[in-house]
Amino acid sequence: MRRPALLAVGLLVLASLATPAAASAQVSGQNCAFPVTLTDATGTEITLDERPDRVVTTNPSAAQTMWEIGGRDQVVGLSQYATYLEGAESRTNVSASFGVSAERVAGTNPDLVLAPNASASDVDALRNAGLKVYHLREAKTIADIAEKTTTIGRLTGNCEGAAETNTWMNANVDAVRSLTADIEDRPKVLYSLGGGYVAGGDTFIDTLFDVVGADNVAARDHSGYPQLSDEVVLQLNPEVLVVTERTAGLASEEPFASTRAGQTNTTVRVNVRDLNQPAPRSVVYVTRNLTRQLYFGPDAAVSATGTATPTGTTAGDGPGFTAVGALVAAVAAALLARRGQ
Repeated sequence: MRRPALLAVGLLVLASLATPAAASAQVSGQNCAFPVTLTDATGTEITLDERPDRVVTTNPSAAQTMWEIGGRDQVVGLSQYATYLEGAESRTNVSASFGVSAERVAGTNPDLVLAPNASASDVDALRNAGLKVYHLREAKTIADIAEKTTTIGRLTGNCEGAAETNTWMNANVDAVRSLTADIEDRPKVLYSLGGGYVAGGDTFIDTLFDVVGADNVAARDHSGYPQLSDEVVLQLNPEVLVVTERTAGLASEEPFASTRAGQTNTTVRVNVRDLNQPAPRSVVYVTRNLTRQLYFGPDAAVSATGTATPTGTTAGDGPGFTAVGALVAAVAAALLARRGQ
């Protein structure tokens, strides 16, 4: 990596140390008072006369966001996929065999129900139960996630927390982009969801791959989450497989075993909950984790919190250029340490 790029990253780290104060300054002049009226993804106007004390999140991305922006105490119900959040066990599990149970949600007596795009099929049933539901638009980009975070903050009276969270997320994204911007030979990656389905272009996951300087081979001719034949997977021929705790052995299974990634057993691993939940914490953990593993070495160990620690790797192990590895670790440590204060 060239010296100007290293300098740029150093400046980003220094700038990030002051971002919470900057976010607070921006919010100080922002109107976060009630009543508030916003139009959701269905075109429905939602009015809240006062700050909601009881909030239900029907999808883990909304729950994760509430935790990040300082609204966890307002959450009284969440889905089974958000139970990893600290203190989630004391909230009502509103999940049904498919989607959420309108009866369970109603039983929490919520002032507001936050329903992300993945919960679209539940919105009508929840509204028919007499509940106030805000349906959030699908988030495919970092800007979409920032907008969703701002909206949740405005609806729940956590504007300052939302602004700080977005600043933290964007600082991490900018730092990683600076580190990977000059990569010429981009690692060719593929993420399989199972059953032949993969993450293509115009998706949240593809955006994360772009941030870390990876070439998502499935995005070349496919968008969304298409089901690909074995023949197409072999033609795409990825050199790195992105796996989770659910697909850790993918490199040894056909057709993946016959790709370059399978033949060299080259995988990078992230937590499935991070990769599949379009929310600020997921963005930070996935981009940090993928960058460290792609460029610091394939043996970087993944902790339960979604961070990666190098174990026995040496320069030259990664599929891309490797000088970035130690710097990524330093940048990530500085950014996350500041968020934790």
